[in-house]
Amino acid sequence: MKRHHWLPAKFAFALAALPLLTVTASAQIAVSANDNKAVLVNGANVVPDNPAADTVTIIDMNVKPPKVIGEVKAPTSVVGPPQSVAISRDESFALVTGAIKVDPADPKKTTADNRVSVIDLKAKPPAVIATVEAGAAPSGLSINPAGTMALVANRNDGTVSIFTIANKTLTAAGKVDFGNPKSGPSHVAFMPDGKTALVTRDGDHRISVLSVDGNKVEDTKKYMVAGVRPYSISISPKGTVAVLSNQGGGQGDTDLLSVIDLKVNPPRIVDTIAVEQIPEGVTMSPDGNYVAAIMQNGSNKPSSHPNYHKGSVLSVFRINGTKLTLAAKAEFGGWGQGVVWSKDGKTLLAQSMADKSIDVFSFDGKALKKTGNIKVNGGAAGIRTALD
Repeated sequence: MKRHHWLPAKFAFALAALPLLTVTASAQIAVSANDNKAVLVNGANVVPDNPAADTVTIIDMNVKPPKVIGEVKAPTSVVGPPQSVAISRDESFALVTGAIKVDPADPKKTTADNRVSVIDLKAKPPAVIATVEAGAAPSGLSINPAGTMALVANRNDGTVSIFTIANKTLTAAGKVDFGNPKSGPSHVAFMPDGKTALVTRDGDHRISVLSVDGNKVEDTKKYMVAGVRPYSISISPKGTVAVLSNQGGGQGDTDLLSVIDLKVNPPRIVDTIAVEQIPEGVTMSPDGNYVAAIMQNGSNKPSSHPNYHKGSVLSVFRINGTKLTLAAKAEFGGWGQGVVWSKDGKTLLAQSMADKSIDVFSFDGKALKKTGNIKVNGGAAGIRTALD
């Protein structure tokens, strides 16, 4: 949430790994970023005394129930959308952003960080193999379909950092600057052809369109306006539609999900639907027929707030063209964050920051059923799979 600029990183280091098992070739991997610097105390986000190191949990979704197969220590943050993790298509490595760190001058406050960790998922045990520097408060990020580039949204300096990728090595390749340090770039998502990317900007309520040509990334100056504070965004596997969350003003009002028609040029918002308070993560199913969304639903409010609810809401919407229809809904833990799908579309993982856990849900097209719970070492703040 402060300003910084990127510097090329010339070094790599490994943080202590706390393995449970090793990553296997048959696994469908989900990676959860867990923040230990933030706890919710009657609706207030506070820094605990002597917080433990942040962690990253590696989960095998190819087994039932899904199970933890590894853990490493790496900087993460609940600040920013829960798409603060990106995984390569071959599941060989993951990238995790750390938007916020404890302020060295005041341990009860936080300040902007700029680190992006590179985690080797094939190492035995998995390990952080490098740390690179992006802009101020790096938040949502994505790897292009070819696995040759990563884009990182820097919320506190109005930029998107560009990194080229080769052999799990990230090399800084410049920035896209929106010309407004308060524009709040939150998440960036690639189209399936890798030639276009969309950036949500929660500071000035825009969704920008970037062009990608080789290693050259430019702001096309085309943008859309959906609701207040566009945040998470997910693009369908066929690149025909995108769904994004609008976080609103945080006052307990009903908030919005918006639908983008990607078949037209330039893309445009074609539908917006009301949902519960503060939608966080949105994620398309692997077949593109559904989108899952998590709403905090007032679970982050003081218990005395008139719109307080104990639990967050996980909703699954059926996608018909550019229309969303509610298919199923379930309540789960407090201060909800990210959500991911199994590759068969039958299992979802939903993060609870307050409970330091991930709830496991089954989905049959009509109903969500809670089938398990995974405890993690920190507040579950961000999650992705290679399919997202």
